[in-house]
Amino acid sequence: MRLDWAAVLVCALLLGFLPHHVQAEPAAEVMQLRLEGSQDDVLLSAALRFDLPTSVEEALLKGIAVFFVAEAEVYRERWYWADKKVAAVERHMRLMFHPLTRRWRLAVSPNVIANNGLGVILNQTFDSIDDAMGAVRRISGWRIAGMSDIDPGARHRVEFRFRLDVSQLPRPLQIGALGQSDWALSTAATQRLALENLK
Repeated sequence: MRLDWAAVLVCALLLGFLPHHVQAEPAAEVMQLRLEGSQDDVLLSAALRFDLPTSVEEALLKGIAVFFVAEAEVYRERWYWADKKVAAVERHMRLMFHPLTRRWRLAVSPNVIANNGLGVILNQTFDSIDDAMGAVRRISGWRIAGMSDIDPGARHRVEFRFRLDVSQLPRPLQIGALGQSDWALSTAATQRLALENLK
């Protein structure tokens, strides 16, 4: 009787006898992406769906700040050449837990948030991590371009990206996060800019 080693290996993996290091990246999804216009601006609203990985939540509970970045780029499409980027913006979010007060603080800025707190345009505090993460997952009325950037006679698209930013973590944690799927949280979506909806 010939032993099929491939079948034995599959059975061992299914039964948990062999360690397996393949881990799926944390699932993140753009549930809603809406573009609209005000008198002078193009505004983006988005709703994201993802669960905070366990290791990220543990880092937060130890007092380590975690950073998220949302990015939006507006491109004018050109058939004769590469599409032209006409606008690009970023939104940086720093989430922290204060063990003494047992409260969560979310800082939002268009630039990288420095330790001195300069450049922060919005600070919010929350009683629970669920409330704080609700604010992270929801973007409303974000100005991504001016109407002057939009050519009425051309087609445009918006590329939206959201990620957990490990580059702003303390250096030892950056090194530890390398290769760990828990810290590879990201999602993206693209949508055509319909000029009739911007009026």
